[in-house]
Amino acid sequence: MIDRLEKEVDMLERHLQVLKMVIDNEPIGIVKMSNETGYPHHKVRYSLRVLEEENLIEPSSQGAITTERTEEFVDELDEKLDDIVQKLQSMKIEDAAEIES
Repeated sequence: MIDRLEKEVDMLERHLQVLKMVIDNEPIGIVKMSNETGYPHHKVRYSLRVLEEENLIEPSSQGAITTERTEEFVDELDEKLDDIVQKLQSMKIEDAAEIES
């Protein structure tokens, strides 16, 4: 049950790392991103596709570049992540009475 969430978080981390590289180095291509992150080309390509579908980046002849929506997304990101962390914190069972076998 929790494995799926962990995989989604790992994928989100990769997408955000790719987005940050585009923001910091635009225009930037798949090969350079793959070399700098250590992610295989197909994973970088998938992250770029997801970011493009979200209208956060767009392709150019020199590589990926940001869009008008990127800044707004980045401005809202930390607050959204904080909300998710709070929700996850509230789901902990550690304070519950010990479960008897």
